[in-house]
Amino acid sequence: MQVIEDLESNVRSYSRSFPSIFSRARGSIMLTDDGRKIIDFLSGAGALNYGHNNHRIRAALTEYLASDAVIHGLDMATPAKLEFMKTFSSVILKERDLQYRFQFTGPTGANAIEAALKLSRKVTGRQNIISFTHGYHGMSLGAIAASGSRFYRTASGVSLSGTTFMPYDGYLGSALDTADYLRTILLDESSGIDYPAAILVETVQGEGGINVARREWLQSVQAIAKAVGALFIVDDIQMGCGRTGEFFSFEFAALSPDIVVLSKSLSGYGLPLSMLLIKEEFDAWRPGEHTGTFRGNNLALVSAAAALDIYWRCRTFSRGVECMGSLMRRRLEAIASQHGNVFAVRGRGMVLGFDCRTTEIAETTTRKAFEKGLIIERCGPVDQVVKFLPALTIDSDTLNQGLEIFEEALTETLKQTKLAVS
Repeated sequence: MQVIEDLESNVRSYSRSFPSIFSRARGSIMLTDDGRKIIDFLSGAGALNYGHNNHRIRAALTEYLASDAVIHGLDMATPAKLEFMKTFSSVILKERDLQYRFQFTGPTGANAIEAALKLSRKVTGRQNIISFTHGYHGMSLGAIAASGSRFYRTASGVSLSGTTFMPYDGYLGSALDTADYLRTILLDESSGIDYPAAILVETVQGEGGINVARREWLQSVQAIAKAVGALFIVDDIQMGCGRTGEFFSFEFAALSPDIVVLSKSLSGYGLPLSMLLIKEEFDAWRPGEHTGTFRGNNLALVSAAAALDIYWRCRTFSRGVECMGSLMRRRLEAIASQHGNVFAVRGRGMVLGFDCRTTEIAETTTRKAFEKGLIIERCGPVDQVVKFLPALTIDSDTLNQGLEIFEEALTETLKQTKLAVS
């Protein structure tokens, strides 16, 4: 690790949280160069929904590489691109009665967010974007302007404008419907808030602390967007591709977003791939008006098509995710109840947060968990929530082992901090 200390920028983070050299990985297990076996509940921050080195997906990649097929082709037509679009259209969109055009953006989620905001402003001729408290959409300037974290916003070093923040579902307590508040503000000609080009929302806020929006709230926000002539954008970068059980995180609410932003596990193998799904009437781009050197990574398109073919042609996989998610929730709620329900558990599908209430408890617990053989990270305004993002393909034995490690780490932390519970 001395090379890291000597040569890598101070900005590094995960190598500080998990100070080991990781040499191999498969499924939900990572191996360090000193022989430790670590259970992974981070899954590449949501980029590895199907686990590390998924052999079924890898077979498609190795076959493609061996054929001398095109790897980098800008946005030129290739068999890999055509196959992905046909597969996604038939397996995902048509099965859900959705119609969208595909825009392949630069390879990161932030690239895709930038494209979505830019397109919304072009379509509407407006500047303002409505985003929500505790939201997170990426680190580039447009994306961070729509993100709530003061820590990240301050680091930008410039004035961040063009976004108005509104309270997310539950932000002001259960008694106040913040969708009604949003409607009142936008329909009031003297509210001081400009009509927005778009309303940008996560159905589950990942980095913000695993905050879950209700079906009715999301439906209201979508209706408000339509009423004021704004595009309704769902950021499904981390919560899409099956993380909440269904392929899209908004399916449970029967939403029909104008733009859907996808990245992270879209490629199925941890390869960079991002895209927008755009309703045809809002595809207002002129040819070449928004470009990027690494649009539509062909290798990632091959793995993405393979993942869709393997896991999403029937509902079996989705039901399995919901089942494992229920197992996780029951176990975490049982752990919380052992400590007098001082802690809270929330989430959907296989993304769950264990709210430790304080930064100290969450930080010490995750550090001890790593020492015992579990990678798990934190989220929330002050990193007080332990975030569970295991691979959707994890087996029940490995899942239970990881949960046991978490419970042991939490128990030791509470003894150490002498937390008073009743």
